Amino acid sequence: MTKLLFVQASPRGTDSKSIEIADVYLKTLQAGDPRLEIDRLDLWDTNLPAFDGDKAAAKLNVILGNDQNAIQQTAWDQIVGIANRFISADRYLFAVPMWNGGIPYRLKQYIDIIHQPGLLFGLKPETGYFGLLENKQATLVLTSGAFAPTSPSPAFGVDHHSTYLRAWLNQAGISAIDEVRFQPTLLTSDAAADLERAKQDAVRLAQGHVRNQTVNAGAI
Repeated sequence: MTKLLFVQASPRGTDSKSIEIADVYLKTLQAGDPRLEIDRLDLWDTNLPAFDGDKAAAKLNVILGNDQNAIQQTAWDQIVGIANRFISADRYLFAVPMWNGGIPYRLKQYIDIIHQPGLLFGLKPETGYFGLLENKQATLVLTSGAFAPTSPSPAFGVDHHSTYLRAWLNQAGISAIDEVRFQPTLLTSDAAADLERAKQDAVRLAQGHVRNQTVNAGAI
C-alpha cells in the first residue's frame, strides 16, 4: 500500500487556494487508487517544538559522531519521532503559498526539525551532501499573490519558494518532483478562470501519476 503525506503549509484552511487545488489533485489520485493511505499534516494545527540550542547541539553531535548527554538525547529522540512520520511516506503533497518570496515560517520550522543527518541526508567531507530518501516522489502546489514566472522579477517578486523546496527535497534524495501553480492569485483579470485552470492541471497530473503507477505495477 502506498502512503502519501499531505503537508498543508497555509493557515487559511478552506480559504486557502493552495489547499483547495491540492485537494483536487488528491481526490483524483484516490479515485484511481482507492488503497492509497493519506496522512494529512496541518502544520498550523501541529505541535512543532522550537529547534533550540539542545536540538542544534544534538544535530552537531550526530554529524561529528559524539555522544549525546541526557538532555541532548531527549532532544534528538523528539526530532527522530517527528522525522519518522515524514520518512515513512512514499509520496508527498505540499500545499504552499508564497510568503515574502519564500515559504511560510511554519513549513521552514518543520523542515529545520526533520532535515537531519542520518535521517534525511548524509555528509561526506570529500563529496558533500547526499540524500537518504529513495524511490519517493513529491508534488508541489504553489500559489502567490503577485509573483508569476512570466512577470518581471524582482518587480513582482523573486522565487525563493519553489527553488528552496526543490533544493531541499533534492538534498534529501527526492528528485522526482512536479508542480501545479496558481500564480498570480491577485494580479489577474479572471482569478476564477485561472483557479479552474490550475485545478484542471492538478487533475491531469494526478491522472498521469495513476497511469504511471498502473504501468509500473504491471511491469513487476
